[in-house]
Amino acid sequence: MNDHVRRKASDFDPRILEIFDGYVHGKMSKRDFIAKAARYAAAGVTGAMLLEQLQPNYALAQQVPPDDPDIETMTVDYQSPEGHGTMKGLMAHPKGEKVRPAILVIHENRGLNPYIADVVRRCAKAGYLAFGPDGLTPLGGYPGTDEQGREMQASMDPAKLMEDFFAAFEFLRDHDLSTGKVGAVGFCYGGGVVNALAVAYPDLSAAVPFYGRQPAAEDVAEIQAPLQIHYAGLDERINAGAPAFKAALEEHHKKYEMYFYDGANHGFHNDTTPRYDEAAAKLAWDRTLAFFALHLASR
Repeated sequence: MNDHVRRKASDFDPRILEIFDGYVHGKMSKRDFIAKAARYAAAGVTGAMLLEQLQPNYALAQQVPPDDPDIETMTVDYQSPEGHGTMKGLMAHPKGEKVRPAILVIHENRGLNPYIADVVRRCAKAGYLAFGPDGLTPLGGYPGTDEQGREMQASMDPAKLMEDFFAAFEFLRDHDLSTGKVGAVGFCYGGGVVNALAVAYPDLSAAVPFYGRQPAAEDVAEIQAPLQIHYAGLDERINAGAPAFKAALEEHHKKYEMYFYDGANHGFHNDTTPRYDEAAAKLAWDRTLAFFALHLASR
């Protein structure tokens, strides 16, 4: 793939994007994707070529480089006794060891890839103690490609993996540089984890799930954190659960905002893939930072 070309969702038949969503979420094999996508490909384009075109291109997307002079970054260990033991993650914060509100960044179903690492740095650049755990730590960490990362994460015990993210919240909440006010933002699989954190931890200060799986309606009563929920307008798979979630939030008088981005695909915030929607991503991220500023300020 040409490092200097950014492909857009509009470059692809919508049915190809729907098939790709099924592939990246384990609904079909690579072989099945190639065969099904080829039916909607332009002349001379194969299913394998489409798969290559839809892969992330990290050369295009770095917003805050690791050596940004305003922040410090480091790989740190934390303990997850109910999960996989010793875990690793990327921590970042503005220069200087000052106590700050914190943001936990939860990755998609493929480990702590360069996109999520960049989101961690964006949060640090915005003034927070930011932490992005790598759920693939027990298997050696993010392997360098999303394709391998998805396969690795799919092989893991989901209950223990969830415990690893719960432990990451506790680690960040109790960290010496944290005020104890912690917000969580997650994408795709990570959005579902953020919803689970909101159910499990009444001391979570703010929750921002992006196109994440919704909690069971009967669990919504447990949520204390205010939520800001982002959905892609074209994401039928995840959006199917939104009405029941909204009804439960209303029934239990929870504080929430719910946004749908018309014409956007699942994964629209991820600026390394063709599903990225610049306008929707910028608006959603501006809303996210304003939401964290409101709810994480010390008072």
